[in-house]
Amino acid sequence: MRTHTPPVLQHHLTALRMLLAFTVITGIAYPLLVTGIAQAGLSHQANGSLLTTNGTPVASTLIGQNFALPKRNPRDAKEPLRPDPKWFQPRPSVGGYDPTISGASNLGPNNADLIKTVRDRRSAVAAFDGVPPESVPVDAVTASGSGLDPAISPAYAYEQVDRVAKARHLPAAKVRRLVAHHVQGRVLGFLGQERVNVVELNHDLAKLM
Repeated sequence: MRTHTPPVLQHHLTALRMLLAFTVITGIAYPLLVTGIAQAGLSHQANGSLLTTNGTPVASTLIGQNFALPKRNPRDAKEPLRPDPKWFQPRPSVGGYDPTISGASNLGPNNADLIKTVRDRRSAVAAFDGVPPESVPVDAVTASGSGLDPAISPAYAYEQVDRVAKARHLPAAKVRRLVAHHVQGRVLGFLGQERVNVVELNHDLAKLM
């Protein structure tokens, strides 16, 4: 005699079969397919767009970083970073380029603290690069919305050429050509602005030595 399965149990069994089927499709098959395609055709991007030196990963082209001198007291977390004149410097970062605390200051353009910070940064950048304060580009004194942007404007990159060349005892023309090589145009020719990835720039700068 055939046993009749209660409707409630039938619904539960159907739901279980659907759960198992979609788990295999969306939880196993699809991720494996996407991972395989990414590794086959876009392995550099899929693995974090890493830059390597002698086979060792040293940075990602997607996240900016500080290029600073060693701290006088490595144990002092509050000691301010001192920019290293041998490297092209990135734009400011509220979180110090820490990807775990990405974000901006959220201060408005009329905020007194922000205005003072920008003025102080302009004076510091001008003195560091040996240029008049009025020639300092906006991105040299303001952080990006994420605080992780590795890009600076070509104007800011070119402003730093003489200082970097002097610190490294290199011809300024040679360093300027390196910057020109790293200038990236607008996306699709009209989106965004021209930019220079300072992480990639410094990575290639090290090879000039």
